[in-house]
Order: sequence, then structure tokens, then C-alpha cells
Amino acid sequence: MSEVRENLNKIKEEIEAEVKACGRKAGSVKLLAVSKFHSEEEIEEAIKAGQKAFGENRVQEAYSKFSNLKKTYPDLEVHIIGQLQRNKVKKAIEIASVIESIDRIELLEEIEKHAAAMQKEVQVYFELLTGEDSKSGFASEEELLKAIDFCSKGKTPHIIPKGFMTMAPFTDDKEKIQASFRRLIKLSKKAKEVYPELELSELSMGMSGDFPIAIKEGSTQVRVGTAIFGERNYNKDK
Repeated sequence: MSEVRENLNKIKEEIEAEVKACGRKAGSVKLLAVSKFHSEEEIEEAIKAGQKAFGENRVQEAYSKFSNLKKTYPDLEVHIIGQLQRNKVKKAIEIASVIESIDRIELLEEIEKHAAAMQKEVQVYFELLTGEDSKSGFASEEELLKAIDFCSKGKTPHIIPKGFMTMAPFTDDKEKIQASFRRLIKLSKKAKEVYPELELSELSMGMSGDFPIAIKEGSTQVRVGTAIFGERNYNKDK
């Protein structure tokens, strides 16, 4: 058994154990394998082990790897989870089905423009900045709600608002991590009350170091990279 397969199986078991311990429904938490800075070969190992959903931070890297992999595995799901620049939106939509890092209305306008031209629907998550370590996300709940309101006006027919995303601060302080996740959950509940016509059912929160806490708090998707693929080779980015 390859190391990636072994790690992947272990993480899936840990996720389901946490789900069961919380009294939640089996299979209610999805695993997004974060594959940034990892090779096509490593990703393919994960695919062969049954993983179908992957997260990438950088559009160009995602495009270069998954444009090849999707030829062999057309049912792969690619999520863009890093801050997205407007000039990268077209390429992002070409390769990804989900943009998790919506942090401004201008980005929604750009996504709609290119998605309409491609006649493609794109799922989006609204990112809330809840930890000082994150570089993206709406700084205020009010601004995030304005973005959801923008989507509710019928101006973005090719955009499907699916939920929310956040990244907790990098700390061993469990209370700070919980506070981060709880802030997102509180916001999601408010948004669903205000916009019942939108699904907004997904909560993408929890990574390799804190996903058990996230599951306890109500996460529907955890983003795990290092615990599956090992330490990243940052030299590839130079």
C-alpha cells in the first residue's frame, strides 16, 4: 500500500470516528484533499485510493496538473481554495467546479461574466476572515451578507451559492479555534434565515491540525493536505 493511500485511509477513518462520536450521520463530512505543491503522480495515488475532490490554492498550478488528470479521470472535483485574482478567474472556471474563496462582490461579477460565456455553472463558498493567519476572506459579516444579497438578486444565474469557508488561526488554543468556527456557523445560520431560497448548506472548515474540532462544531467539509501527502515541497514554487 502506498503512503498516500495509507494516509488517506487513516484520515477517512478518523473523520468517520469523529462523526460517529458527535452523533452525526455517517458520511456527512466530506474530505477535500489539498494537493497544492504536490505532483500529479501523488494526486493520482490518491485518486486510485478513491479520492475524487481536491483543493488547490493557485490557479495556474491547478490548471497545469488537473487539465491532464481530468482527461483520464473526468469525474474529478477541483476546488480553488486560495485567494483568487480577477485576471485568473477565466482559467479557474475552466478547471474548477467550486470556488471556495469568494471575498468580494467584484469577484462574483467576474465569475458570472466568464461562466456565462462558457455556459457553465460554478458553485461558490463565501469566505469569512476569522483568523489573523488567513490572507483572504470578508473582514466583516456585513460585507459578506452584501455579497450573498448580490447573488440573490438574479444577477448571477451561473453562480450557485453553496455555503461558507474559513480558516482558523494557527494556534494550540482550542478556544480560539472553536471561536473561529462558531463565528462562521452563526453567520451561516443568519444567512439561511435571510435567504431561504439559497442552499448555503456547506461549511468548509477544519484542516490537518484542527479538523476534529471543526467536525464537532458542525463542519460539512474538511480540507486536509499535509496529513495525506506529507510535507509540501515549497521549492517547486521557486
